[in-house]
Amino acid sequence: MSELLEMLGCRYPIIQGPIGTFNSPRMVAAVSEAGGYGILAVGFLHKEDEVKKLVDDVRQLTDKPFGANLVLMNPHSVEFLKVLADEGIKTITTSVGSPKAIYPYMHDLGMKGIHVVLALSHAVSAVASGADALVVVGSEAGGLRSQNSESSTMVLVPLVADHVHVPIVAAGGIADSRGYKAAFALGAQGVQVGTRFLASEESLASTEWKKAIVELTDGGTGLIPLTSMKLAQRLIITPWMKERLAEIPLERLADELDRNPDASGNYERAAFGAGQIGALIRDIKPIKNIIEEMVS
Repeated sequence: MSELLEMLGCRYPIIQGPIGTFNSPRMVAAVSEAGGYGILAVGFLHKEDEVKKLVDDVRQLTDKPFGANLVLMNPHSVEFLKVLADEGIKTITTSVGSPKAIYPYMHDLGMKGIHVVLALSHAVSAVASGADALVVVGSEAGGLRSQNSESSTMVLVPLVADHVHVPIVAAGGIADSRGYKAAFALGAQGVQVGTRFLASEESLASTEWKKAIVELTDGGTGLIPLTSMKLAQRLIITPWMKERLAEIPLERLADELDRNPDASGNYERAAFGAGQIGALIRDIKPIKNIIEEMVS
């Protein structure tokens, strides 16, 4: 058994990538039931009761191990960590912030932490700060990104593997058995998967969001700056977004996007997140089938 699998306690070294405030206990449980490691996205929540309820909701659906992701810039991270420990969560992922202050407390609680990094310097720093493992995210991944120039998964994972001595999880550009196997060749002990699980039957993503992923073509995503956070987000570039970018600077586009198109019905302005791997996804199927194909 690899160090990563021992840390996770699941059958396969496949971690579900968290997606902002998107939480589906059904999806988390489905990943864990299929042998992976489901992850709740609690990083943008504000109340401890919300975290506890989500954990309870997943526990009603599976007795398999699962975890959560903490966004370290959230001022409630320490309180959330204590809730997760009290609920018996053994391993979590952390992102967007320095792990230096929180990891000693995490270890005192008997927990393990896997820190998400986008660059070699961050990886080395995170390990020095106590990270037990790393999720190494290449530039092709979805989700929040830095606004700096970044390396692809093919480059970043082996680069980090050459410089640290903790387990590595590869993320970005992984949706099938080819990407899964490639991750191990690059020096990783496992993978983190986001977009492929987003486009699954158990996902709570809208029909329109899933359809946008399935219809995604090569080069169909782009990094949109989030100036208020000094970050960027990889989104599917819709026809409306292309038209607006001919009229306004890229830096202003995020302010005009609809973050809740299901409520407004304004899907042409929807901020649909997805990694570049969406170009390889052509169907919506159960998570069990996705994982079985990945490890076959």
